[in-house]
Amino acid sequence: MLARLSIRDIVLIDRLDLDFGPGLAVLTGETGAGKSILLDAFALALGARGDAGLVRSGAEQGQVTAVFEPGATHPVNELLRDNDIAVEDQLLLRRVQLADGRTRAFVNDQPVSVKVLQSLGERLVEIHGQHDARALVDPASHRDLLDAYAGLEGDAAAVARLWTARREAAEALATQRAAVARAQREADWLRHAVEELRRLAPEPGEETTLAERRAQMMQAEKAADDLRDALAVVAGPQSPGPALAAAVRRLERRGTAGGYVAPAIAAIDAALTALDEARAHLEAALAAGAFDANMLERIEERLFALRAAGRKYNVAVDALAALAERYEADLALIDAGAETLAALERTAAAAAAAFDRAAAALSDKRKRAGEALDKAVAGELKPLKLERARFTTAIVAEPERAGPHGLDHVEFQVQTNPGTAPGPLMKIASGGELSRFLLALKVVIADRGSAPTLVFDEIDTAVGGAVADAIGVRLARLGRKVQVMAVTHAPQVAARADRHVLISKGALDRGKRVATRVAVLDDGTRREEIARMLSGAEITMEARAAAERLLKAAGG
Repeated sequence: MLARLSIRDIVLIDRLDLDFGPGLAVLTGETGAGKSILLDAFALALGARGDAGLVRSGAEQGQVTAVFEPGATHPVNELLRDNDIAVEDQLLLRRVQLADGRTRAFVNDQPVSVKVLQSLGERLVEIHGQHDARALVDPASHRDLLDAYAGLEGDAAAVARLWTARREAAEALATQRAAVARAQREADWLRHAVEELRRLAPEPGEETTLAERRAQMMQAEKAADDLRDALAVVAGPQSPGPALAAAVRRLERRGTAGGYVAPAIAAIDAALTALDEARAHLEAALAAGAFDANMLERIEERLFALRAAGRKYNVAVDALAALAERYEADLALIDAGAETLAALERTAAAAAAAFDRAAAALSDKRKRAGEALDKAVAGELKPLKLERARFTTAIVAEPERAGPHGLDHVEFQVQTNPGTAPGPLMKIASGGELSRFLLALKVVIADRGSAPTLVFDEIDTAVGGAVADAIGVRLARLGRKVQVMAVTHAPQVAARADRHVLISKGALDRGKRVATRVAVLDDGTRREEIARMLSGAEITMEARAAAERLLKAAGG
């Protein structure tokens, strides 16, 4: 519920702090005192459209803070968590209106968008007035209100889940059908492609590996020619080795020639050894670089085949293996398509049947609940002087427009006079009648389909006497279920309140400006205000006595 409302520099309000409690609180005061300003400021904190004209003259900005105590289980907490806002015992909605027209919104002192503020406000407060087209008069909310009244939220949630399962099954079936149809159109070409790619059997990275091997083999072939030329020089027919060996033998036979020959023999022996080593190294190099010319040819043929396939199928060579798998999967769709389609069709049919059964059952429950709601509202209409009127919950099953809500279009309709056709609340009921219809409906459903705080703005306009008293009785009954605030000019309503707030207007700064003032009345001042409401500007003893009788009749 609303615990506190603080307003700073809004129109005629310079500073206001007002505490609220459970039950029915009424706001009274003379016309022009500022009751509408207070409600406009409250609506601003709930996310209503801002307006630079709301800022008090001479101020740079205005500000409104509404403090709520929603309770640990209230649905508003889930919305807070969805928006990464800490859930605390109290919930502070704050709106700053700047004089240039801009606004800023805060929740628990955390900046938020106006949309988030509106979403929170809608869950916390309902504002009803004679010309309010947003709340109970909006047909979009009637189905949810009926479900809440009948306790069908669980059934409705189950239907929504079944609708999701039905939609997902239908989408899966449609996707499979499209895939199979596409594959069937391309079946002959796919079979040719799959057969060709199977024979080719490409592997990821194969092109790079083959290209590297080919480059190595071609480089080795070029080096082999040079190695063979060098080997011919070292060990071929033109090799100096045999001549050097013959020279060494001749010198050795001349061993008596003296020690001066020995160094020459040693040097020639070293040269012969070096030639043998060179020959061995060259032969080893040739052996190491040897390759199969046929292998090189096979590698080049493989590379040509892979690259030709890449050009043919317009993909990189490395993507050929994945392409082959995809084509095989498409063919598998054709081969196993009938069985898969049949299974998906069974699943889709079962999901549709489950939804249809649950939606039909929910529709039946809604119809019975609508009859009960109509009867309950009818019981509230006679005291409100609407005994000739009729309230109807019109429920139309529309299978062709089924959705997560089920089959039903639900709309609250009224018939104000016998013989006339029923129609939507906003079109049929006059301003005063609309207010009383809404009050009757709210009394019936408040504890099951209501925000925790209800605001009624002058719904007793143009009524008096017994009707005003009936309105007061029903507002007080509502106050036992939810928190109720009512702006009223009816003393019969004011007498039923648990808390009476007087809105007045007075001069400030020696008459230089006017400001709205708010006071919570005690028993004595409350009797005076009700007497004023009864008699007007001059409060008579008769008015005071009548006020006393109203308060006693109301138990106040």
